[in-house]
Amino acid sequence: MQRRLMGIAGASLILVSLVLPGCGGAKIWPFGSDTVQERSRTPANATEYQCAGGKRFFVRTLEGGAAVWLILPERELRLDKLAADSGLRYGNGIAVLEINGNEASLKDGAAISLSGCGMASN
Repeated sequence: MQRRLMGIAGASLILVSLVLPGCGGAKIWPFGSDTVQERSRTPANATEYQCAGGKRFFVRTLEGGAAVWLILPERELRLDKLAADSGLRYGNGIAVLEINGNEASLKDGAAISLSGCGMASN
């Protein structure tokens, strides 16, 4: 009889020790935390430009400024440096990116036309 009581007491103690941490906020799950860490959405070595309507794109300079890598939400493309009266101008025969100081404009055929885009401040 005494063994049976000891067994019930031991099982009760184990059950209570497993249930109580859930009440007190203690965490038993050993595999990381419940919080989600937001990763940066800016590609490495790229400058973000924000435009009207929440649109944005990123520009990464290549080959010492001889070209740029244009990163749009739906695709990425290389643009080579073109002659410009002022500022910087890059293109590939269809898309043209013009950068003048902290402002930029992008024309990509009839599909995309973004102007008055400003360099995002980090």
